[in-house]
Amino acid sequence: MYGSTISRREVLRRSRLFASLGDGELNSILAHAMVRRYEEGDEIFAKGDPGNSMMAVLRGRITITVPSADGRQVVLSTMREGDVFGEIALLDGKERTADATAAADCELLVVPRQSLLSLLDRHPGLFMDFLIVLCERLRRTNEQVEDLAFLDLGARLAKALLRLENDNDPAAGLKISQRALGDIVGSSRESVNKHLQDWKRSGIIAIERGSIVIRDREALAALG
Repeated sequence: MYGSTISRREVLRRSRLFASLGDGELNSILAHAMVRRYEEGDEIFAKGDPGNSMMAVLRGRITITVPSADGRQVVLSTMREGDVFGEIALLDGKERTADATAAADCELLVVPRQSLLSLLDRHPGLFMDFLIVLCERLRRTNEQVEDLAFLDLGARLAKALLRLENDNDPAAGLKISQRALGDIVGSSRESVNKHLQDWKRSGIIAIERGSIVIRDREALAALG
């Protein structure tokens, strides 16, 4: 699906970072990029690895995580088709600040650091787009930290489900394991299961063939 230069250009153009670039500049990025394939569960990079590239998701889903004090992985964000990640370490040349793992079989477009730095030299206005994207990521991270500090598990879980539904097709339900939900909200699978079963009995959600379907958005939003 993404074998052609045109298809890969369109994936890059979906990102705010590259939306303003013409075909020629996007082609110059692609000329130095490579496609890598990962299976679900594969490590893409680990916290502390060299930040020598930025990546765009052509297909699949990536989770960005950091380890918590008790050894669990806390999910900072999920990257889907068209999303770009790995830009922080790419810009400052330092180590990766988090782990990236394939949450499904995926294809990534890997753009070398030097290629992006050359582009920024030619288009200094892109620095503002990078700053905007980084600020958006920082705001989301701050919100997650505040949620962990001030909200109880039920409220965190309700917000997470609504956020995940907004990123997916509501009719298809949320195909996510309870362990993965626990990683997102900073809790155990058992505690997540207890809340989900309570909400299922109340008619707020349904659990069908391993997917979570939100039946009453208003009731769930009130919990968050």
